[in-house]
Amino acid sequence: MDMEKAYNPKAIEDSLYQAWESSGAFKAERVEGKKPFTIVMPPPNITGQLHMGHAMDTMMQDVPARFHRMKGDPTLWLPGTDHASIATEHKIIEKMAEEGLTKESLGREGFLSRAWEWKRDYAGYITKQLRKLGAGCDWSRERFTMDEGCSKAVTEVFLRLHEKGLIYRGNRIVQWCPVCKTALSDAEVEYEQQDSHLWHIRYPGPGGSRGVTVATTRPETMLGDTGVAVHPQDERYTDLVGGHVILPLMNRDIPVVADSYVDKEFGTGVVKMTPAHDPNDYEVAMRHNLAILRVIHDDGTMNASAGPFEGLTTLECRQRVVSELTRLGLLEKIEKHTHQVGTCYRCHTTVEPMTSTQWFVRMKPLAEPAIQAVRDGEVKFVPDRFAKTYFDWMENIKDWCISRQLWWGHRIPAWYCRDCGRITVGAAAPAVCACGCVAFTQDEDVLDTWFSSALWPFSTLGWPDKTEDLAYFYPTDMLVTGYDIIFFWVARMVFSGIAYMGKPPFHTVLIHGLVRDDQGRKMSKSLGNGIDPLEVIDKYGADALRFSLAMGVSPGNDTRYSIEKAEAARNFANKIWNASRFVFMNAQEAINLHGRPLDITDKWILSGFTIAVREVTAHINEGDFGLAAQKIYDYSWSEFCDWYIELAKSRLFGTDDDAKDTVRAVLLYVLEGILKLLHPFMPFITEAIYKLLPGTEGFIMHAAWPEADPALFFPDEAAQMQGVMEMMKRIRNTRADVNVAPGKKTRLFIIPAEGYQQILKDSTAFFQRLVWAQDVIVGDGGLLLKEKTVSGACAAGEFYIPLGDMVDIQKETQRLEKEIDRIRKEIDRASGMLANPGFTAKAAAPVIQAERDKLAENNKIMEALNRRADELKGEAHDG
Repeated sequence: MDMEKAYNPKAIEDSLYQAWESSGAFKAERVEGKKPFTIVMPPPNITGQLHMGHAMDTMMQDVPARFHRMKGDPTLWLPGTDHASIATEHKIIEKMAEEGLTKESLGREGFLSRAWEWKRDYAGYITKQLRKLGAGCDWSRERFTMDEGCSKAVTEVFLRLHEKGLIYRGNRIVQWCPVCKTALSDAEVEYEQQDSHLWHIRYPGPGGSRGVTVATTRPETMLGDTGVAVHPQDERYTDLVGGHVILPLMNRDIPVVADSYVDKEFGTGVVKMTPAHDPNDYEVAMRHNLAILRVIHDDGTMNASAGPFEGLTTLECRQRVVSELTRLGLLEKIEKHTHQVGTCYRCHTTVEPMTSTQWFVRMKPLAEPAIQAVRDGEVKFVPDRFAKTYFDWMENIKDWCISRQLWWGHRIPAWYCRDCGRITVGAAAPAVCACGCVAFTQDEDVLDTWFSSALWPFSTLGWPDKTEDLAYFYPTDMLVTGYDIIFFWVARMVFSGIAYMGKPPFHTVLIHGLVRDDQGRKMSKSLGNGIDPLEVIDKYGADALRFSLAMGVSPGNDTRYSIEKAEAARNFANKIWNASRFVFMNAQEAINLHGRPLDITDKWILSGFTIAVREVTAHINEGDFGLAAQKIYDYSWSEFCDWYIELAKSRLFGTDDDAKDTVRAVLLYVLEGILKLLHPFMPFITEAIYKLLPGTEGFIMHAAWPEADPALFFPDEAAQMQGVMEMMKRIRNTRADVNVAPGKKTRLFIIPAEGYQQILKDSTAFFQRLVWAQDVIVGDGGLLLKEKTVSGACAAGEFYIPLGDMVDIQKETQRLEKEIDRIRKEIDRASGMLANPGFTAKAAAPVIQAERDKLAENNKIMEALNRRADELKGEAHDG
């Protein structure tokens, strides 16, 4: 076979992928009567290049897709990208600023033209990166959240929800980003712990009567207070309920209300009510009919309702308010306080809760069947502990703010009459308004990105049209995603699928964690610890990247990554390549394995393969790709490469032609099986080797997945062979313990355990070849040796090696005496230092601990040296 001496991924990966794609190897076909396997790719945002999290995500989708394709299931892995309105618009604005441009200077149409250019550039770049990773997607079905079909689905859903009264427009409190200048949904707010203060402010009573003291973390918002609240059962303030207090600085009367929302034990038990700038205060205001007074602009500065503080930023206003309260003697005290502060998930600015006229979705009616679907097991989380995250979100869900003050995205299909202001929801503007006007303006806002993403599993298959793809591939089978977007995306897809398709969009949600650095830190630009997957591919190959990610992953957990893992995976690829070269050099033609006479080593490796097939298949079905990869690694490297190939060489290079053919048949059978098991994880190298296997045709991804063959499973013989191998391992370790050079020949005496007599006698050639035994004598228990030996034991029996065969006892004794003397001096030195009060009192703690550690280590070394010296003096077994 024509096979390069060294594996070079750069030489094969791009050309192999091009061959796969151009041949339509990834294209999913509808096959009547066969159940398909479907995954929709979580669409990457068109905001830049892929990172290690994307690489992990891609690997975890490609593994089951390739696995099911090999099992003969019609397999669709549908790719696509997300317009990511707020994130992409933010990036485009940053880029335009470098050119001295603004959104406003370009106008909406000019800006959207730039956005579509961005999409063309970055979406293409991202899909190229996915190809570099080896993603086996059906590119003929590639989608984009703002393509014509997906946009049609978005409009249809909006119209249906509005018709059912589940979409409404109203003035409610929302989370507002003053930098992005848009509303956010609750899911788009990230909370971080910040050190701050708790200001205790006195609100006087009218006419000098009794007032109250409130504790607040945001004194600047007091300018918008329209009441104060106390707990109904707080006897300290019973007499004040129903009355008024005076709002400092603004000098207006505000009511005192009683509401169970108030925590009597926090602060003073009195809470200032700023309904326009706090979601909890807003709910209290609705219950008690308090006024809603907004005092902060969209850009985060104070508005005219803030009186003399108008125009200040919120932070400047806070400083001025605290200063004025101090001057008036109304600031009673300031306490240090740590609390959770909401920030924008994109720009990380502190968000401002404020009332705003927005579009909302009523969530309760949609959430209830989606909750039940998970409770009933129609949708299963792997690991199942993440169902709690889902339930916590869905059971406490609030109405979803879906409008965004952006230009890039799906524009809201609502039309305003220019004369009377009447709102009409529709795919297009109406011909005429009820007032007779024919001029309309479309709503300026766009929909939340997650509104379109929620429809991804069925909009990508053609919904609302009744397409053949939709009928065949929906519902999908598995969603692979991170735990950080369970409520952003997973929950919304579940309720959307049930609402519009009548069934959940998938039955399994496989959750993975973050890819962290080798110290467990999140990869970030600020820490400089990020690893670019494309750089890893360039240096080690895509297979090495994929396999190194797979080896470290377990469902739901974060994984630590380092370049050393990529190097280890590259070494594994080289091991497979070199083993394949050996096989091809010695087996040029296909040989049928069945019916051939097998020896015990053949039966052992074939039984191991049967076990590997069962375990790898089970692990992939369970979504535990880390265990699957580890099993393939262990079987391929240790059992096949390190053991079987070495065990087989004596027959392969012998004179018995029939035995040679048996070995060749086994080598080819097992190698082909390993390549198939490994293919979902390392598609490139397995394809490159597979096409060189004698008797194979087509791509390996279309070859049948291995099945456990009962006719090739020999558990008893395999267990016996395992016992022989264990003895060889012990002999190797024993030789290493006494520093015997590899290749130095020694005699070997073996006393077999019951049941191992024959197998050990049959294995003398293995002991001679693999543990450098010059003569192998297998006894029956009556063997007596007349010289010093080193011995060991395992399940297969006992072994004895003459000490004189391994070392020159006199020279070794002299060497040990010198080493013992050196170590004793080190022990005396360290003991003296640690017993010296002058050292322990003055030296730094790490220095003292280092000496203690060194002393403990040298004591262990001394024990081992003394044992070895005793053996040489005759305390070893004397036959």
